[in-house]
Amino acid sequence: MIHYYIFTLILGWKVLFHPFYISLTDIRYNDGEKTIEIAQKIFWDDLERGLGEENNAKVDFLNPSSPEKLKKMLEAYVLKHNQITVNEKKVTLHFLGYEIEDDATWIYIEGRDVGFPKTVEIANTILIEPFEEQQNIVNFYIGKKPKSLILFKDKTFGNLNF
Repeated sequence: MIHYYIFTLILGWKVLFHPFYISLTDIRYNDGEKTIEIAQKIFWDDLERGLGEENNAKVDFLNPSSPEKLKKMLEAYVLKHNQITVNEKKVTLHFLGYEIEDDATWIYIEGRDVGFPKTVEIANTILIEPFEEQQNIVNFYIGKKPKSLILFKDKTFGNLNF
């Protein structure tokens, strides 16, 4: 819950002073299903720019000319810019969908057939290309308490040990 307060505080700074580029990724290990469940929150206006530059196209999240095309572009983008390795085995990620909430987009991804994490490597390059100041906060939960990483241009991946 604390990361939501931090995210809200940073949003306030973004509005009051200068642009601040940030994403929040929550990864939860589901022991019963042997999956990792990923929810990623990104400001949709920043994501429009990132998707537009990567696809050389105009992107409009609120009024897409083709919702299916937008979904496919978003899927390709998030799967390209998120990689997770658990216990030295790369996890195949599956895009589940997205939704718009106020000024952000929630993206949902899943990794299946994941053993209990002892070591985890996470790479997240979301919006690093268009925004040099981009910071990607990643929280990995096993149970209630997360281990966290802050990833950015000069540090696009990190390791966690459980």
